[in-house]
Amino acid sequence: MNSATLPRDIFSGCWKTGHCQGIAVDARREYIYYSFTTALVKTDMQGNLVGTVTGLLGHLGCIAYNDGDGRVYGSLEYKNDAIGRGILNMLGSDAQLADAFYMAIFDVDKIDRPGMDASRDGVMTAVYLRDVVDDFSAEVTNGGRTVRHRLGCSGIDGTTFGPIPGSADSRKRLFVAYGVYSDTERTDNDHQVLLCYDTADWARWEKPLRQDDMHHSGPAAPERRFFVFTGNTNYGVQNLEYDPFTGCFLMAVYRGRKPQFPNRPMYVVDGSKAPVKALLRGVEPAREGELIALLEQGIPHESGVWSWDFPWGSTGLCALGDGYFYVSEDGKCDEGHYTHVKLYRWDGAAPLVPAE
Repeated sequence: MNSATLPRDIFSGCWKTGHCQGIAVDARREYIYYSFTTALVKTDMQGNLVGTVTGLLGHLGCIAYNDGDGRVYGSLEYKNDAIGRGILNMLGSDAQLADAFYMAIFDVDKIDRPGMDASRDGVMTAVYLRDVVDDFSAEVTNGGRTVRHRLGCSGIDGTTFGPIPGSADSRKRLFVAYGVYSDTERTDNDHQVLLCYDTADWARWEKPLRQDDMHHSGPAAPERRFFVFTGNTNYGVQNLEYDPFTGCFLMAVYRGRKPQFPNRPMYVVDGSKAPVKALLRGVEPAREGELIALLEQGIPHESGVWSWDFPWGSTGLCALGDGYFYVSEDGKCDEGHYTHVKLYRWDGAAPLVPAE
């Protein structure tokens, strides 16, 4: 896409289905997609509505467009915590749902009208992520306490396609970031956890999702599991985005509350550095993991964590190439929630500034 002709501000319209969770752009066909928590919205680049996918009883989070197959992938959570119960209350539903985590896959070429149903209209399949379920459900010991949710796992959110950091293999994998509960008394929830999947053979796992009889079709484990030491954040990586211009992964988060960490809203993974096996700080019993490094730019901190004070991105972040991004600036309206998707460019200091 030519940055000179890109719209500087795209208005999503107002939606009653929850706040904006993520955005994705099909640059070739010139469509933009929004996750509004329980609905996927499709518009053209001028903001004209093309269609919606509704009927979800779970939390649709960060979304990513896959250039390889022309589909939109998004993290989808069903869980019996404050977020899950809040969604059912918002929808006026009394459904009883088991804890489950999926990668939702939308055949976006079929989205051609408002109100299409995720289960009945043949526009969405899903792949079950059993590692996430296992960590979410686990009980562990930390600091002499028995606590739920291994590594603080609250499910999944950030989603992107990109190459493995520091690898000569340029093939893009699907990266899915854990949500992480905020708990200032734990020491085992200070890493961002990124699961890495090769989706080339996922056709064998994909199935339509019936929310009254949810399937467990999915890979036994991810291809790789990476850790990024940032200090604890509130619900982990909200938006994860690989940027081919810098070769980095941007992570937009809600600020954490542990005073020993910087607690800023953006962290950037250095995509040029290969993972290193090391002990995971604060995790009991002691275990090793593949650590990937933060980019040593932005604001340094005595903890060794580099970060930025960039205030946007947690509700939508999309790299367009050549250093340009679309960034969600969300808000509330009488009818619910909206976002203005605005054009930014990388300057490595802010690290994103509004495009002129």
